[in-house]
Amino acid sequence: MEIENENVPVLTVGEWVLTYLIAAIPMVGLVMLFVWAFGSDTNPNKANWAKAALIWAAIVIGIYIVFAVAFGAAILSAIGK
Repeated sequence: MEIENENVPVLTVGEWVLTYLIAAIPMVGLVMLFVWAFGSDTNPNKANWAKAALIWAAIVIGIYIVFAVAFGAAILSAIGK
């Protein structure tokens, strides 16, 4: 990974509040995370945050699927007696 030595503007508290607000909206937030993560004109700090948020979302969805399959199988097994 190459570290770029460029000065980027610091995001203000208001910009972060707006970013979190938009990211919290279902479906719109997911789309915006992809736009921020992979857009070419996005602040690098926001892009890195969006990539990390997408990674966490994938981890949580993966854990949810594992639990849903496990509990679903247990419930179907109990019903099928």
